[in-house]
Amino acid sequence: MVKLQKEPKLNSPYLVAAWPGMGNVALKAATYLREKLRAEEFGEIEADGFFHPVNASIQGNIIETPKFPKSKFYYWKDSKSLHDLVIFLGEAQPSLEKEYEFACEILDLAGKFGVERVYTFAAMPSVMEHTNEPKVWGVVTHPSLAKDLIDYGVSLMNEGQISGMNGLLLAVAKEKGFQGICLLGELPYYTIQIENPKSSKAVLEILCKMIGMEVDTSELDYQAKRIEGGIEKFVDYFKLQGMHEPKKPISDEEIEKIKEGLNAHTRIPDSAKEKIQKLFQEAKKDISRARELKAELDKWDIYRQYEDKFLDLFKKGHH
Repeated sequence: MVKLQKEPKLNSPYLVAAWPGMGNVALKAATYLREKLRAEEFGEIEADGFFHPVNASIQGNIIETPKFPKSKFYYWKDSKSLHDLVIFLGEAQPSLEKEYEFACEILDLAGKFGVERVYTFAAMPSVMEHTNEPKVWGVVTHPSLAKDLIDYGVSLMNEGQISGMNGLLLAVAKEKGFQGICLLGELPYYTIQIENPKSSKAVLEILCKMIGMEVDTSELDYQAKRIEGGIEKFVDYFKLQGMHEPKKPISDEEIEKIKEGLNAHTRIPDSAKEKIQKLFQEAKKDISRARELKAELDKWDIYRQYEDKFLDLFKKGHH
């Protein structure tokens, strides 16, 4: 069920919808767009019936009550644009048997607000190097939209599947009479579990060109450069597997820490990163601050990444 906080008057809006997926290409691009546009929240889909908890979270030795992912709608109005935007961000994919119904909920709201076209993003694993610029592929619900993609340098995907809600939403959109386009950003097969800002930037830039709007994507460039060093370690590791006398390989534990660190870097807001660094500095002078620091690391599920640094606070005897 959709719960609305307000009902904004929108001008011929387009819908941009995204969920987590490979490389987090889709959700990263849409979330970045929302943040840069400062789009305002106006509704959400209530989680009841669409999500089923499959584990228990533990904090301070105590099991917490189930927490359901958020599925929120945002809107953005621009007097210079012919089309306002509705942005839908899903923190998680709904249960498999509920995906079709979930898509219908989104599109029913889209119809209510006069949405003319639906955009989604996705990832396309490819035989490519992570240092290369990713190509953008596209699929459309109607043949007349294909030329638009070609005009912007997008390669057409002739066959295949787009798994999850990032693909299914467009299929249901076509069924309900909406135009729809999915933009897929290339990423290397060996990085599908690592957030890929470079691919997110590629699909976002195409979307902005198609809509006729400008968004500063320099922060995505910065994030991409920051994680490239970590990816290089993976590349070196895999290359060493084919050598007769390999150097000492990266341990499984190191691989997990690198993966978690790379994911965390692009997932955590800058404000949270700054707070964590500040707490580390404060804990060096006052060890009682370590409790708050540990709580912040647990909150973002990145304690493992900082574990050694955290334990060093006690080894060095900062009191």
